[in-house]
Amino acid sequence: MLLSLVLHMYSLRSVLPAAVMLGTAPTYVLVWGAWRLLSAFLPSRFYQAVDDRLYCIYQSMVLFFFENYTGVQILLYGDLPKNKENVIYLANHQSTVDWIIADMLAVRQGALGHVRYVLKDGLKWLPLYGCYFSQHGGIYVKRSARFKEEEIQRKLLSYVSAGTPMYLVIFPEGTRYNPELTKVISASQTFAAREGLPVLKHVLTPRVKATHVAFTSMKSYLDAVYDVTVAFEGTVDDKGQRKEAPSMVEFLCKECPKIHIHFARINKEDVPEERGCMRRWLHERFEIKDKLLIEFYDSLDPGRRSRFPGNSVNSKLSLKKTLPSLLILSALTAGLLVTEAGRRLYLKTWVYGTVAGCLWVSIKA
Repeated sequence: MLLSLVLHMYSLRSVLPAAVMLGTAPTYVLVWGAWRLLSAFLPSRFYQAVDDRLYCIYQSMVLFFFENYTGVQILLYGDLPKNKENVIYLANHQSTVDWIIADMLAVRQGALGHVRYVLKDGLKWLPLYGCYFSQHGGIYVKRSARFKEEEIQRKLLSYVSAGTPMYLVIFPEGTRYNPELTKVISASQTFAAREGLPVLKHVLTPRVKATHVAFTSMKSYLDAVYDVTVAFEGTVDDKGQRKEAPSMVEFLCKECPKIHIHFARINKEDVPEERGCMRRWLHERFEIKDKLLIEFYDSLDPGRRSRFPGNSVNSKLSLKKTLPSLLILSALTAGLLVTEAGRRLYLKTWVYGTVAGCLWVSIKA
């Protein structure tokens, strides 16, 4: 019985963060909606500046839980620029935590409000979040033949024309790498072999479409491309085999002691623009990722496993960057919930906001 209680309490470690992050969502949407209405007759740059600041506040609260609450160590390899830039961020994809990794790097550059994602189309139906991500500059994409290149190009060019700061996050693999899904990995490797590309072990064969349309649309506006490789410590089983990366719930239950992040900044002049050349270039970048991950998981030298080559810096995020956001959003939400009228507004925001958001993204996203 005692063991059962301990296990139950352990599983509850993710409940508080989830409750706060989800519970403050209607409050955030109300504040954002009010600003959207107030800024309707102002130049778009004013709306965008405040929207980026609001987004920074919410995501800082998220980072409070994913960094300060969990106590995870962030080990950085490579020189992360201190100043914010307009960039395309390319990373391997293995966990639902990956999008938060992009936030972790952006906040260290003062660019958290500028993070925007290329997301798979199904995520647009998320209650409240799906519509807002689109409003904030996120781009939903369909796979394979349903990929609408012209539509995505039009959106990106409109952001460039408006001078929208861009920290555009793309996961070129298109789906998460899970070592337990052997059919997905085998299909990816078979495709690479058929196309005459090197077969990759710890990442999937990258798809070039989203990266190509993003780069060609934004090249004149970009400062650089960020190539990021992530490994979660503790993702090796008793036999030394790689296992599935932690989910968001597992991560919040403090099941990941360290995140290793290898960072490389690539000058935009070094990225080929022609699609065929870019396809080869992107695959070469993923070959580099694969070699880093082979070293991390499979090195014959035990001293070289569970780390990337080179020196790392233990980067700790200050509470000053996250705690104020948590307190602000929690106080605003509590203020809504203490009155009957506030509770009604809160509930209606969840219900009607979700319905309106789904209708909006079905038309616009």
